[in-house]
Amino acid sequence: MNFTGRDILSTEDLSREDILQILKVSARMEKLVRAKRIAPLLADRLVAVIFLEPSTRTRLSFETAIQRLGARPVTVADPKSSSAAKGESLTDTARTVEGYVDCIVIRQPETGGARRVADAVAVPVINGGDGSGQHPTQALLDLYTIVKERGSLEGLTVAMVGDLKYGRTVHSLSYALAPFSPKYVYCSPTELAMPEAVTRDVRARGIPVEETTDIRAALARADIVYMTRIQRERFEDPAQYERLKGSYILNRKLVEQGKAGLTVMHPLPRVDEIAEEVDALPGAAYFRQAHNGVFLRMALLAMVLGKA
Repeated sequence: MNFTGRDILSTEDLSREDILQILKVSARMEKLVRAKRIAPLLADRLVAVIFLEPSTRTRLSFETAIQRLGARPVTVADPKSSSAAKGESLTDTARTVEGYVDCIVIRQPETGGARRVADAVAVPVINGGDGSGQHPTQALLDLYTIVKERGSLEGLTVAMVGDLKYGRTVHSLSYALAPFSPKYVYCSPTELAMPEAVTRDVRARGIPVEETTDIRAALARADIVYMTRIQRERFEDPAQYERLKGSYILNRKLVEQGKAGLTVMHPLPRVDEIAEEVDALPGAAYFRQAHNGVFLRMALLAMVLGKA
């Protein structure tokens, strides 16, 4: 499968074969980085990193990936420093930046905005997160982490816990893992349940889905628990956020009462939904998960720019 020039906008767009190829290249990138044998595959390339929403891990891991491959990032990391603050449209920004670079990585608050950007330009576009819609590179690094932690993607029961309504990471993960015969347990407050469009789509693919508000019940049958924070920035009503924050706090006791060998994942940042005492447990994978983002994003950049 040739990825040259391809946009990476949603995990819905990726086949099982696509995903396995991406993970294979990611493993190759990790091996080269660990051995300090990375060649400057993208030495002649410039990559725009346009982040119109706050980010630490996604932006820094993309910039690290770009530089490890020998390319140079051209970064906008503060919306106030871009012409968006003057009222410039997202597509006008994209059309302008297209003339400067070979690839665009973009995070912005409008659901579906990354696809609008991709439709407006000829260079490949990688979605670094679009509102409460999709975050495909996070889901792909999640799959890479699962392979490393569990040995396989096949037939796993995954409990996704917390803000499933606005959580673009769990939306993307639901689609990304779908080709590998999973079972899903969606655990959230009623007000933050997984969108019906997602549950309908995954059920249509024959994937068993259970919805619950009981985290203990979810952990009892999960191979992986994927915790998410209640996202203050997605709430129009601050009072609703205050009422729902802290709905689920994963502590050591809950992990130990769950299924043996439980793997704990989180896209980060965490607020209070995973107690620090969990960090020392062998199944606590979330910092390893964050580090895997560099290898995965190196793979995607090399692939869409024809250098994998």
